[in-house]
Amino acid sequence: MEQPRGHAHAAAARWSPTVEDERALKALELYGNPTEAEVPLPSRPESAATARRLTQVVVLRHWGLTPKITEDAVLLVSELVGNAVRHTGARIFGLSLHRRRGWIRVEVRDPSRGLPCLMPVQELDISGRGLFLVDKLADRWGVDLLPRGKTTWFEMRVNDR
Repeated sequence: MEQPRGHAHAAAARWSPTVEDERALKALELYGNPTEAEVPLPSRPESAATARRLTQVVVLRHWGLTPKITEDAVLLVSELVGNAVRHTGARIFGLSLHRRRGWIRVEVRDPSRGLPCLMPVQELDISGRGLFLVDKLADRWGVDLLPRGKTTWFEMRVNDR
């Protein structure tokens, strides 16, 4: 069924690289820079989009890394945030991004001490792929238990210029 012409145009106007870049910069302005201090985000599904935008603007624009690294980092931060929102019962979680020579590290901190579990994934599974993706795309990942909660993190190798 064909969509009305106006509806298709409105959908196209809503998403574009320019619009997404503007949204990423707005998220940075509203929530803060996750490279300077942990950014607290509400534990709601829409916070995954905020975390993706913050990661995108830092990794691509501030750190000047490749679109491929940015794309993978954005996907993986979305998976960690999704897990924090779905499985921890937290009201808020924290997002931090770090860079050191040859590596980037993304951390999602939440108040639950329940450990994430890497499950075997079947081809037709519709959920449970988050940590599987993290395990496949990140160079390393893990969980650090804290006195109150945990930090789930992943690291990716990057080329320093």
